[in-house]
Amino acid sequence: MRGNRQKFGRGFTLLELIVVVGIISVVFALILAGVQRARSAADRIKCLNRLKQLALALHQHDSSQGQLPPGHRSPIVTEKLPYTGWPLSILPYLEQESLYSVALQDFQRQRNPLLGHAGFTFPLSSFLCPTDARGATPQRSKRSNLVAAYTSYQGVSGLNCQTRDGMLIPDGKIRLVDAQDGLSNTLLLGERPVSHDFEFGWWYAGNGQDGHGSLEQIMGVRELNLLVIEQGSSCGPGQYPFIAASGVSDPCGQFHFWSLHSGGGHFAFVDGSVRFMAYSANSILPALASRSGGETQIVE
Repeated sequence: MRGNRQKFGRGFTLLELIVVVGIISVVFALILAGVQRARSAADRIKCLNRLKQLALALHQHDSSQGQLPPGHRSPIVTEKLPYTGWPLSILPYLEQESLYSVALQDFQRQRNPLLGHAGFTFPLSSFLCPTDARGATPQRSKRSNLVAAYTSYQGVSGLNCQTRDGMLIPDGKIRLVDAQDGLSNTLLLGERPVSHDFEFGWWYAGNGQDGHGSLEQIMGVRELNLLVIEQGSSCGPGQYPFIAASGVSDPCGQFHFWSLHSGGGHFAFVDGSVRFMAYSANSILPALASRSGGETQIVE
Protein backbone atom coordinates (compact mmCIF):
# COMPACT_ATOMS: atom_id res chain seq x y z
CA MET A 1 0.00 0.00 0.00
CA ARG A 2 2.82 2.34 0.89
CA GLY A 3 4.47 1.64 -2.45
CA ASN A 4 1.26 2.45 -4.32
CA ARG A 5 0.93 5.81 -2.58
CA GLN A 6 4.48 6.72 -3.53
CA LYS A 7 3.91 5.61 -7.11
CA PHE A 8 0.89 7.83 -7.71
CA GLY A 9 2.22 10.79 -5.72
CA ARG A 10 0.58 13.22 -3.35
CA GLY A 11 -2.79 14.83 -4.31
CA PHE A 12 -3.60 18.57 -4.20
CA THR A 13 -4.50 20.04 -0.87
CA LEU A 14 -7.59 22.26 -0.66
CA LEU A 15 -5.43 25.37 -0.33
CA GLU A 16 -3.38 24.48 -3.39
CA LEU A 17 -6.56 23.85 -5.39
CA ILE A 18 -7.95 27.25 -4.39
CA VAL A 19 -4.70 28.94 -5.44
CA VAL A 20 -4.71 27.19 -8.84
CA VAL A 21 -8.36 28.08 -9.47
CA GLY A 22 -7.63 31.69 -8.51
CA ILE A 23 -4.70 31.92 -10.93
CA ILE A 24 -6.77 30.43 -13.76
CA SER A 25 -9.59 32.91 -13.02
CA VAL A 26 -7.19 35.88 -13.18
CA VAL A 27 -5.64 34.66 -16.44
CA PHE A 28 -9.10 34.09 -17.94
CA ALA A 29 -10.22 37.56 -16.87
CA LEU A 30 -7.17 39.14 -18.48
CA ILE A 31 -7.73 37.22 -21.70
CA LEU A 32 -11.41 38.13 -21.75
CA ALA A 33 -10.62 41.82 -21.16
CA GLY A 34 -8.13 41.72 -24.01
CA VAL A 35 -10.66 40.10 -26.33
CA GLN A 36 -13.26 42.71 -25.41
CA ARG A 37 -10.81 45.56 -26.04
CA ALA A 38 -9.87 44.08 -29.40
CA ARG A 39 -13.53 43.65 -30.33
CA SER A 40 -14.31 47.22 -29.26
CA ALA A 41 -11.42 48.56 -31.34
CA ALA A 42 -12.56 46.56 -34.37
CA ASP A 43 -16.14 47.82 -34.00
CA ARG A 44 -14.87 51.39 -33.73
CA ILE A 45 -12.92 51.01 -36.98
CA LYS A 46 -15.95 49.51 -38.73
CA CYS A 47 -18.11 52.35 -37.45
CA LEU A 48 -15.64 54.94 -38.76
CA ASN A 49 -15.38 53.25 -42.14
CA ARG A 50 -19.15 53.04 -42.58
CA LEU A 51 -19.52 56.71 -41.75
CA LYS A 52 -16.82 57.53 -44.28
CA GLN A 53 -18.64 55.53 -46.96
CA LEU A 54 -21.80 57.51 -46.27
CA ALA A 55 -19.88 60.78 -46.59
CA LEU A 56 -18.37 59.65 -49.89
CA ALA A 57 -21.82 58.61 -51.14
CA LEU A 58 -23.07 62.13 -50.35
CA HIS A 59 -20.13 63.49 -52.34
CA GLN A 60 -21.14 61.33 -55.30
CA HIS A 61 -24.72 62.54 -55.02
CA ASP A 62 -23.52 66.15 -55.09
CA SER A 63 -21.31 65.40 -58.08
CA SER A 64 -24.04 63.70 -60.12
CA GLN A 65 -27.08 65.74 -59.01
CA GLY A 66 -25.44 69.11 -58.47
CA GLN A 67 -26.45 69.24 -54.81
CA LEU A 68 -26.74 67.23 -51.64
CA PRO A 69 -30.03 65.43 -51.03
CA PRO A 70 -32.52 67.05 -48.67
CA GLY A 71 -31.94 66.06 -45.09
CA HIS A 72 -35.67 65.27 -45.00
CA ARG A 73 -38.54 65.65 -47.47
CA SER A 74 -41.83 67.17 -46.45
CA PRO A 75 -45.04 65.32 -47.43
CA ILE A 76 -46.14 67.98 -49.92
CA VAL A 77 -48.31 66.95 -52.84
CA THR A 78 -45.60 67.35 -55.48
CA GLU A 79 -42.97 65.42 -53.52
CA LYS A 80 -42.32 61.99 -55.05
CA LEU A 81 -40.56 60.58 -51.98
CA PRO A 82 -42.37 62.12 -49.00
CA TYR A 83 -41.04 61.52 -45.46
CA THR A 84 -37.69 60.24 -46.76
CA GLY A 85 -34.29 61.89 -46.43
CA TRP A 86 -30.62 61.64 -47.26
CA PRO A 87 -30.28 57.89 -46.46
CA LEU A 88 -32.68 56.80 -49.19
CA SER A 89 -31.18 59.22 -51.70
CA ILE A 90 -27.66 57.80 -51.48
CA LEU A 91 -28.61 54.13 -51.92
CA PRO A 92 -27.46 54.10 -55.59
CA TYR A 93 -24.01 55.25 -54.40
CA LEU A 94 -23.81 52.47 -51.81
CA GLU A 95 -24.30 49.72 -54.40
CA GLN A 96 -27.96 49.41 -53.38
CA GLU A 97 -29.55 50.28 -56.73
CA SER A 98 -32.04 47.42 -56.52
CA LEU A 99 -33.33 48.54 -53.12
CA TYR A 100 -33.62 52.10 -54.40
CA SER A 101 -35.62 50.90 -57.42
CA VAL A 102 -37.96 48.98 -55.15
CA ALA A 103 -38.46 52.14 -53.07
CA LEU A 104 -39.35 54.17 -56.16
CA GLN A 105 -41.90 51.56 -57.16
CA ASP A 106 -43.35 51.45 -53.65
CA PHE A 107 -43.80 55.22 -53.60
CA GLN A 108 -45.51 55.15 -56.98
CA ARG A 109 -47.90 52.59 -55.59
CA GLN A 110 -48.37 54.11 -52.12
CA ARG A 111 -47.21 57.52 -50.89
CA ASN A 112 -47.39 56.47 -47.26
CA PRO A 113 -44.18 54.50 -46.54
CA LEU A 114 -45.78 52.87 -43.50
CA LEU A 115 -48.14 50.92 -45.73
CA GLY A 116 -46.21 48.01 -47.13
CA HIS A 117 -42.92 49.57 -48.24
CA ALA A 118 -40.22 46.90 -48.30
CA GLY A 119 -37.41 49.26 -47.25
CA PHE A 120 -39.13 50.45 -44.09
CA THR A 121 -38.31 47.25 -42.20
CA PHE A 122 -35.11 46.38 -44.08
CA PRO A 123 -31.94 46.77 -41.92
CA LEU A 124 -28.97 48.00 -43.90
CA SER A 125 -25.53 47.56 -42.34
CA SER A 126 -24.20 50.65 -44.14
CA PHE A 127 -26.30 52.81 -41.81
CA LEU A 128 -25.45 50.96 -38.59
CA CYS A 129 -22.57 51.23 -36.15
CA PRO A 130 -21.75 47.70 -34.94
CA THR A 131 -21.45 48.88 -31.33
CA ASP A 132 -25.26 49.04 -31.18
CA ALA A 133 -26.57 45.56 -31.88
CA ARG A 134 -30.20 46.68 -31.60
CA GLY A 135 -30.21 47.94 -35.17
CA ALA A 136 -29.23 44.62 -36.72
CA THR A 137 -32.87 43.55 -36.74
CA PRO A 138 -36.12 45.53 -37.14
CA GLN A 139 -37.49 46.78 -33.83
CA ARG A 140 -40.98 47.72 -32.69
CA SER A 141 -41.34 51.28 -31.41
CA LYS A 142 -42.89 51.47 -27.97
CA ARG A 143 -45.16 54.43 -28.68
CA SER A 144 -46.32 54.14 -32.28
CA ASN A 145 -46.13 50.33 -32.23
CA LEU A 146 -44.53 50.30 -35.69
CA VAL A 147 -41.76 47.92 -36.75
CA ALA A 148 -38.90 49.78 -38.46
CA ALA A 149 -35.23 49.57 -39.47
CA TYR A 150 -32.76 52.10 -38.13
CA THR A 151 -29.67 54.25 -38.65
CA SER A 152 -26.87 55.03 -36.19
CA TYR A 153 -25.94 58.22 -38.06
CA GLN A 154 -27.67 61.58 -38.27
CA GLY A 155 -27.23 64.35 -40.80
CA VAL A 156 -26.08 67.61 -39.19
CA SER A 157 -28.81 70.19 -39.81
CA GLY A 158 -27.02 73.03 -38.01
CA LEU A 159 -27.48 74.39 -34.51
CA ASN A 160 -30.97 72.95 -34.05
CA CYS A 161 -34.09 71.98 -35.98
CA GLN A 162 -35.19 75.61 -36.28
CA THR A 163 -32.01 77.30 -37.52
CA ARG A 164 -31.42 75.08 -40.59
CA ASP A 165 -27.92 76.46 -40.99
CA GLY A 166 -26.20 73.11 -41.57
CA MET A 167 -25.51 71.01 -44.65
CA LEU A 168 -28.42 68.52 -44.47
CA ILE A 169 -31.64 70.43 -43.86
CA PRO A 170 -35.34 69.75 -44.54
CA ASP A 171 -36.23 70.20 -48.23
CA GLY A 172 -32.73 71.59 -48.75
CA LYS A 173 -30.85 72.19 -51.97
CA ILE A 174 -27.45 72.67 -50.38
CA ARG A 175 -24.26 72.09 -52.34
CA LEU A 176 -20.87 71.06 -50.99
CA VAL A 177 -19.48 74.40 -52.13
CA ASP A 178 -21.95 76.13 -49.82
CA ALA A 179 -19.72 75.15 -46.91
CA GLN A 180 -18.10 78.57 -46.91
CA ASP A 181 -16.40 78.01 -43.57
CA GLY A 182 -14.23 75.37 -45.23
CA LEU A 183 -14.94 71.77 -46.15
CA SER A 184 -12.68 70.49 -43.36
CA ASN A 185 -14.34 72.75 -40.78
CA THR A 186 -17.99 71.89 -41.45
CA LEU A 187 -19.86 68.88 -40.11
CA LEU A 188 -21.86 66.61 -42.38
CA LEU A 189 -22.83 63.52 -40.36
CA GLY A 190 -22.49 62.34 -36.78
CA GLU A 191 -23.19 59.38 -34.52
CA ARG A 192 -26.32 58.99 -32.44
CA PRO A 193 -27.64 55.57 -31.44
CA VAL A 194 -31.26 54.61 -31.98
CA SER A 195 -33.62 56.23 -29.45
CA HIS A 196 -34.41 54.41 -26.22
CA ASP A 197 -37.97 53.58 -27.30
CA PHE A 198 -37.18 52.93 -30.99
CA GLU A 199 -39.37 55.87 -31.93
CA PHE A 200 -36.61 57.82 -33.69
CA GLY A 201 -33.81 56.88 -36.02
CA TRP A 202 -35.78 55.21 -38.82
CA TRP A 203 -33.49 55.22 -41.85
CA TYR A 204 -36.07 54.74 -44.59
CA ALA A 205 -38.68 57.37 -43.77
CA GLY A 206 -40.35 59.14 -40.87
CA ASN A 207 -41.66 62.39 -39.46
CA GLY A 208 -39.19 63.10 -36.70
CA GLN A 209 -40.23 65.10 -33.68
CA ASP A 210 -41.29 68.14 -35.71
CA GLY A 211 -42.59 66.73 -38.99
CA HIS A 212 -39.33 67.73 -40.68
CA GLY A 213 -37.08 64.83 -39.76
CA SER A 214 -35.54 66.10 -36.53
CA LEU A 215 -34.20 63.15 -34.47
CA GLU A 216 -35.16 60.80 -37.31
CA GLN A 217 -32.45 61.37 -39.93
CA ILE A 218 -31.14 64.85 -39.09
CA MET A 219 -30.20 66.68 -35.89
CA GLY A 220 -28.67 69.90 -34.65
CA VAL A 221 -25.68 69.99 -32.33
CA ARG A 222 -27.82 71.90 -29.82
CA GLU A 223 -31.08 70.17 -30.61
CA LEU A 224 -34.36 71.16 -28.98
CA ASN A 225 -36.87 68.89 -27.29
CA LEU A 226 -40.16 69.64 -29.02
CA LEU A 227 -41.91 66.57 -27.64
CA VAL A 228 -44.34 66.48 -24.78
CA ILE A 229 -42.13 65.47 -21.88
CA GLU A 230 -42.93 61.92 -20.86
CA GLN A 231 -44.15 61.30 -17.35
CA GLY A 232 -41.19 60.76 -15.09
CA SER A 233 -38.69 62.01 -17.69
CA SER A 234 -36.08 64.54 -16.64
CA CYS A 235 -35.44 65.72 -20.21
CA GLY A 236 -35.91 69.47 -20.50
CA PRO A 237 -36.69 71.53 -23.62
CA GLY A 238 -33.02 71.88 -24.68
CA GLN A 239 -30.58 72.90 -25.99
CA TYR A 240 -28.72 69.58 -25.79
CA PRO A 241 -24.91 69.50 -25.93
CA PHE A 242 -22.50 66.85 -27.19
CA ILE A 243 -22.23 64.66 -24.08
CA ALA A 244 -22.25 60.99 -23.20
CA ALA A 245 -25.65 59.46 -22.55
CA SER A 246 -26.08 57.08 -19.63
CA GLY A 247 -26.76 54.24 -22.08
CA VAL A 248 -29.23 53.15 -24.73
CA SER A 249 -32.11 53.37 -22.23
CA ASP A 250 -31.44 57.07 -21.55
CA PRO A 251 -34.49 58.99 -22.90
CA CYS A 252 -32.49 62.22 -23.16
CA GLY A 253 -29.87 60.62 -25.39
CA GLN A 254 -32.13 60.91 -28.44
CA PHE A 255 -31.74 64.70 -28.40
CA HIS A 256 -27.97 64.91 -28.85
CA PHE A 257 -25.04 63.37 -30.68
CA TRP A 258 -23.21 60.66 -28.71
CA SER A 259 -21.94 57.14 -29.23
CA LEU A 260 -21.36 53.82 -27.52
CA HIS A 261 -17.61 54.32 -27.93
CA SER A 262 -15.68 55.51 -24.92
CA GLY A 263 -15.02 59.24 -24.62
CA GLY A 264 -16.73 60.68 -27.69
CA GLY A 265 -18.11 59.92 -31.13
CA HIS A 266 -17.32 60.01 -34.85
CA PHE A 267 -18.24 62.88 -37.14
CA ALA A 268 -17.91 63.10 -40.91
CA PHE A 269 -16.86 66.46 -42.33
CA VAL A 270 -17.80 67.95 -45.68
CA ASP A 271 -14.35 67.18 -47.11
CA GLY A 272 -15.11 63.46 -46.65
CA SER A 273 -12.86 62.94 -43.65
CA VAL A 274 -14.08 61.26 -40.47
CA ARG A 275 -12.72 62.24 -37.08
CA PHE A 276 -13.31 60.99 -33.58
CA MET A 277 -14.38 63.96 -31.49
CA ALA A 278 -13.98 63.83 -27.71
CA TYR A 279 -16.85 65.15 -25.62
CA SER A 280 -14.50 67.93 -24.54
CA ALA A 281 -14.96 69.36 -28.08
CA ASN A 282 -18.57 70.22 -27.27
CA SER A 283 -17.91 73.98 -27.17
CA ILE A 284 -16.73 74.15 -30.80
CA LEU A 285 -19.52 72.04 -32.32
CA PRO A 286 -21.93 74.96 -32.94
CA ALA A 287 -19.30 76.65 -35.10
CA LEU A 288 -18.54 73.42 -36.95
CA ALA A 289 -22.24 72.75 -37.57
CA SER A 290 -22.89 75.96 -39.54
CA ARG A 291 -22.14 76.00 -43.25
CA SER A 292 -21.47 79.73 -43.56
CA GLY A 293 -20.99 81.20 -40.09
CA GLY A 294 -17.70 82.84 -40.96
CA GLU A 295 -15.58 80.53 -38.79
CA THR A 296 -12.37 79.08 -40.17
CA GLN A 297 -9.61 76.86 -38.83
CA ILE A 298 -11.76 75.45 -36.05
CA VAL A 299 -10.19 71.99 -36.20
CA GLU A 300 -6.52 71.62 -36.96
